Amino acid sequence: MKRREIVKQLSTIPFAGGLISAAAATQAAANGLPLSTPLDKKPVATGSIYDSIGVDPIINCRGTFTIIGGSVERPEVVNAMKAASGYFVQYDELAYGVGKRLAELTGAEWGMVSSGCAAGLKHVTAACVTDGNPEKLIRIPNLTGFTKTEVIIPKHSRNVYDHALRNIGVTIITVDSAEELKAAINSRTALIYLMASEETMPGQPLSTEVIAQIAKPHNIPILIDAAAEVLTIPNVHLAHGATVVAYSGGKAICGPQCAGLLLGKKDLLMSAWQASSPHHGPGRDNKVGKEEMMGMLAGVEAWTKRDHAAEWKVWLSYLDTISKEVTKVAGVTTKVFEPTELSNKSPVLNVSWEVNKFNITGEEVAELFARTKPRVAIGGRTEGDVTSLSITTGQMQPGNDKVVAQRIVAVLSEKRPAKDDTMPAPGGNVAGLWDVTMEFFSGTSNHQFRIEQDGNWLQGLHISDFSNNELVGMIEGNEIKIRTNYRAAGDGITYLFSGQLNNGEFSGSVYMGEYQTAKFKARKRVYKLARKRIVIPGGPPLAT
Repeated sequence: MKRREIVKQLSTIPFAGGLISAAAATQAAANGLPLSTPLDKKPVATGSIYDSIGVDPIINCRGTFTIIGGSVERPEVVNAMKAASGYFVQYDELAYGVGKRLAELTGAEWGMVSSGCAAGLKHVTAACVTDGNPEKLIRIPNLTGFTKTEVIIPKHSRNVYDHALRNIGVTIITVDSAEELKAAINSRTALIYLMASEETMPGQPLSTEVIAQIAKPHNIPILIDAAAEVLTIPNVHLAHGATVVAYSGGKAICGPQCAGLLLGKKDLLMSAWQASSPHHGPGRDNKVGKEEMMGMLAGVEAWTKRDHAAEWKVWLSYLDTISKEVTKVAGVTTKVFEPTELSNKSPVLNVSWEVNKFNITGEEVAELFARTKPRVAIGGRTEGDVTSLSITTGQMQPGNDKVVAQRIVAVLSEKRPAKDDTMPAPGGNVAGLWDVTMEFFSGTSNHQFRIEQDGNWLQGLHISDFSNNELVGMIEGNEIKIRTNYRAAGDGITYLFSGQLNNGEFSGSVYMGEYQTAKFKARKRVYKLARKRIVIPGGPPLAT
């Protein structure tokens, strides 16, 4: 799956993922532990440091998602970080030495390590609006008096990560064609930002090459966000005309999770370093340590020496193990997908079955695996009568394949009765206008529902703090469930309301994905104006 597609789904995918050590998985299997243990039971003794605080590690069959730990750091990275921790160094000297070595390794003009890819995007944006002028730097995000205050982003590249650019205080200009791009460029343009995708590849209307041809005469830098991509040497994005390309250290490169890698023009990256910690200004809160800097360098060094073809074969062997086991269950089929795109590049196994023959969906299996032990992060989806699981191998560890295969076989071998889709009669009429009090961790907010009811089904409008969102929902007995989606350029929040109707009110929880869970209470609006006949005058008033 492409990174941009993953980003679009972030607000709707239930949490189902993480990382478990190979030793833990192997030990659990060897001990004959049940493959579906509720999380409220005593933790399995895995020897993991996380057990000491009651947190359960997870087998990662999803990929390099930050919320479950990104990637497993290479041994070379861990060793470098440990070695770096025993000394003091001057950070500007360190950055210069690392930058020079990264240039030698990658063929780029210069390199820089940031405290993550998003921080790198922020620092480059600061460099572009300040031109390296520290007096401007310490005024950010107040750009009053600045010459360059705008960043152009093609519509296909708007995403949740462009918050890093907006943190500088710039105005985002969105364009949808080469003609719009030409018209948008002016003396205030500081930068053009692109998320690496199919749309930025050669032959596309707004590819990096096309944009570079337009931007180069105006001396406007182009920043490519390639966070989840494999590292190409020589760099494909710089070859297509980008000025700087940014990677996540904790994804394909398997460097430090809290590091990012920037490659490109030396003068711009030196200004970006100036905008980074330990220097004071808007980047001081994005501290990158000497350990992460040397660890990231070690990750790139290792990347140039790794046998990537052999790694691919190992990943395929994991999928082969799982496929051979799960297809022993009659009615289950598998298919291997080997992506060629640079982003999230690792083999994927799709395990499919007909819903009405097993009476369970891939989404339900993914949710089960997320909430019971040993926990497994896995993808699930349903299209028509066929449902499936997707298993991404890039961050699986030795022994995980056997545990995952056993879990899938155990679940799909279980006999389940056909689902009864009969809905209990509604416990009341909830049509009308509702005042909704949202209770967040540290404050409250006032929303509204405007609900229309057709039997069990609800539809209408959710008026939140800053938008009006269409709602859909259902009422079964006194249980009410409502879903709404807030959407803005590059952003999205899915609200899942679950509450109980009681004495004309309903209240409960609001699941918001990565933003966790809030509480709500809804009260039906009581109108106070008296019912009186309305008389319309026949003309303008004779007095005011």
